[in-house]
Amino acid sequence: MIAALTVVTAACGAAPATETKTEGGVNAATATSAADFGGLDKLVEAAKKEGNLHVIALPPDWANYGEIIKKFQEKYGIAIESENPDASSADEINAVKTRKGQDRAPDVLDVGQAFAFSGAKEGLYASYKVQSWDKIPEGQKDPNGLWVNDYGGYVSIGCDAKKIGTCPQTFADLLKPEYKGKVALNGNPNKSGSAFGGVWAASLAEGGSLDDIGPGVQFFKKLKDVGNYNPVESTPATVEKGETPISIDWDYLNAGYREQFLAKGLDFQVVVPTDGVYAQYYAQAINKDAPHPAAARLWMEFLYSAEGQNLWLKGGARPVLMPSMTTEGTIDKALADKLPPVEGEAKFPTEDQVNKAKDALAKTWDAAVAG
Repeated sequence: MIAALTVVTAACGAAPATETKTEGGVNAATATSAADFGGLDKLVEAAKKEGNLHVIALPPDWANYGEIIKKFQEKYGIAIESENPDASSADEINAVKTRKGQDRAPDVLDVGQAFAFSGAKEGLYASYKVQSWDKIPEGQKDPNGLWVNDYGGYVSIGCDAKKIGTCPQTFADLLKPEYKGKVALNGNPNKSGSAFGGVWAASLAEGGSLDDIGPGVQFFKKLKDVGNYNPVESTPATVEKGETPISIDWDYLNAGYREQFLAKGLDFQVVVPTDGVYAQYYAQAINKDAPHPAAARLWMEFLYSAEGQNLWLKGGARPVLMPSMTTEGTIDKALADKLPPVEGEAKFPTEDQVNKAKDALAKTWDAAVAG
């Protein structure tokens, strides 16, 4: 059962009261590794001195964030203020920009890949390399430590079998007449990383590529034209109510919802479609102007420890350190064995491909599908 979040009260609009510095006089906001604090124990001391961490857009039922937040608070005695858990990656970036200099600003971000790239280009993130930096695969981290991929998964189709009967197994199946008004995404792909991934997976299923997301837009236009596309944003609540009985989302989210729904009598089935095998990571970053810079860095160290990575795995997500942890024997094998099976090779886009797809969606999605 997901634990409730602890919320602390912040003085709205106020600037951070103090600057956290190491014993050597290094400003925590410029520290690029735990070594700058004199080691992890000194970082813990500095973070505890700050006492708080402000996070945004972390739903407790998303990749096990409820338990992750609870464990961090228990381990370090640092109170976490979790604001607007259902916000999008775009909302996170907007909060960084509009709350600069305020203690209401988010200390850390968990954003879709496109927003990791754009935020780094805009100079919004602090450079920081966790102690496990060298174990993180190349291509899954910014060379300067501005962002690091954290956990990921495959685009999947979740389906309430009791309401649907025969559940779709592929994107092609979603066009069948029996699914009229039942197929939904987790948000607008111009704002939501999971919806963005859903459109890209559909593009691959339609013969597109990582260089061309256009066929995915056209697929959803066809889905809309035949009456199968449901514009309601899919959430656990809308699935439970029967509003969005077929939900295109990350496999770890759909798998996590399945566990919730079993106790409520729903038979929520999850499949990774064989005609659109698409995987992507989310990325973690520190706000360059974080009001609690030491706590932000300690949060990163916790997430990229074996403990933190296994907590994401418990939520059904594939942690970025899974390969090295498997080799070292620190992965929770029982949890790893529960991951949904996948046929085919994962496809990961480059920064240029992500930016190209993001631009294409901004120009075409609303007119073709949302309008």
